[in-house]
Amino acid sequence: MKRMLKTLALGWVAAGIAAALSLGLLTALAGATARDLSGTVRVSGAWALYPMMIRWAEEFQKANPKVRIDVSAGGAGKGAADALGGLVDIGMVSRDIHPEEMKKGGFGVAVVKDAVLPTANAANPAAKELQAKGARRATFAALWIEGKTLTWGQVAGNPHCIAEKVHVYTRSDACGAAETWAKYLGKRQEDLQGVAVYGDPGLAEAVRKDRLGIGFNNLNYAYDANTGKLVAGLIIVPIDINDNGRLDKGENFYSSKASVVDAIADGVYPSPPARDLNLLTKGKPAGLTREFILWILGDGQRYVDEVGYIELSAQKLAEGVKKLK
Repeated sequence: MKRMLKTLALGWVAAGIAAALSLGLLTALAGATARDLSGTVRVSGAWALYPMMIRWAEEFQKANPKVRIDVSAGGAGKGAADALGGLVDIGMVSRDIHPEEMKKGGFGVAVVKDAVLPTANAANPAAKELQAKGARRATFAALWIEGKTLTWGQVAGNPHCIAEKVHVYTRSDACGAAETWAKYLGKRQEDLQGVAVYGDPGLAEAVRKDRLGIGFNNLNYAYDANTGKLVAGLIIVPIDINDNGRLDKGENFYSSKASVVDAIADGVYPSPPARDLNLLTKGKPAGLTREFILWILGDGQRYVDEVGYIELSAQKLAEGVKKLK
């Protein structure tokens, strides 16, 4: 019901904004469905955006049978480099667009929102304590930034109960998840310490195989896409958002993807590690690439909730459309 009411509210806001948009802007938004489009759009980049982009590609191709959308993952850094280097038409970037990328002609548009979550093995010895107390931001910083050797008892706020040491994992590829997690801790990806693993699926699997492991994953790699439940073998390490040494009722929303999505949408989950996901092109996109992005900001938004992401505000979507004019 909560998601339904939110969707209705966004619809009302969108209706008001749409009424205020110029006729030309509305025509641009509808362009992808009004024309006989053909050609290929190449997309690469962030694992965070990959499941959503696959769905968008499928639906856009259904509506436009002469169009082909080629999508590959590999991290936000690869997506940005590929787009700016002309290897692809669109780079998926699950972080802010860097100033140096803008100087190289980068053109970014936010399309959807999700978050990075700290993950641990389901057989973790401190699982019960973590569900009661969560973990503080300073503890995460001690592990990933300061490189301290902590026990799971220390992470869970009960240093005398569990002496087994934490095994810290991070990402080896230049990616938005690591950049966003590091930003939450006040640093950059290159400052993160731990055993480096390639890709979102790889990091999840490394933690799943290590009873004492801790890592971080994008929302759609911590939760099963079909059931909305946590991926088998993983748990979320709850964040003690108000840093009071216990997990209050309003801070414990990790039982399902739907409840996390609500927490992100409502601004309860911190930002970062919640963040916008962007599409990056070399210069303002034109032709088929532009039509595809316009469709994503318009008709494509109907699939966002189904795939398990969070809608941007109607105002931000309208700003994206205006930017593409």
